[in-house]
Amino acid sequence: MPPESALPAPRAQGPVPLEKALAQRRSQRSFGATPLTAAEAGQLLWAAQGITGGKGERNAPSAGATYPLVLYLVAGHVDSLAAGVYRYLPQGHRLQAVAMGDVRAALAIAARGQRWIADAPALVVIAAQPARTVARYGAHAEAYVAMEAGAAAQNMLLQATALGLGGTLVGAFDGAAVRRSLALAEAEQPLTIVPVGHRR
Repeated sequence: MPPESALPAPRAQGPVPLEKALAQRRSQRSFGATPLTAAEAGQLLWAAQGITGGKGERNAPSAGATYPLVLYLVAGHVDSLAAGVYRYLPQGHRLQAVAMGDVRAALAIAARGQRWIADAPALVVIAAQPARTVARYGAHAEAYVAMEAGAAAQNMLLQATALGLGGTLVGAFDGAAVRRSLALAEAEQPLTIVPVGHRR
């Protein structure tokens, strides 16, 4: 079993109102050199898939509470985290190391050569195990999983704005190349890449 590490506890209140974050959110493709803190990285992951209810309810809606999404933090410059790929474990708000080494450049190549992606101190890859939802909803599952990924990504981008960070959705990529770079399980399908960081 790969080693696991606890993230700083997420906060449920912050100084930026939701309305202000909505008004300020913009897609960002240029990043400064300032690393992310582990608390910032953890807050972003929590905003997308954190557990917020006593029955395991999460920040983003999920059809039938099937929760097919799997989040991966690709750390390049994150304080107290070695460069590598980490799987987010919502239960316990933890990270599980999947692969060590900086794969941001490989993901930039997989994303049709969008080199700016490698400048972000961290990337969050939203992947899914569609079978979790297919088992309950059959042919409708593909649309439900896509809806859930969109909701999780928007949560994360609004949280980034509230933290004084920026990011954007990247959907143009070679799925097989992303899967290889992250050592994804065969059952997992990458849906989007979200580079995040401080503004340049």
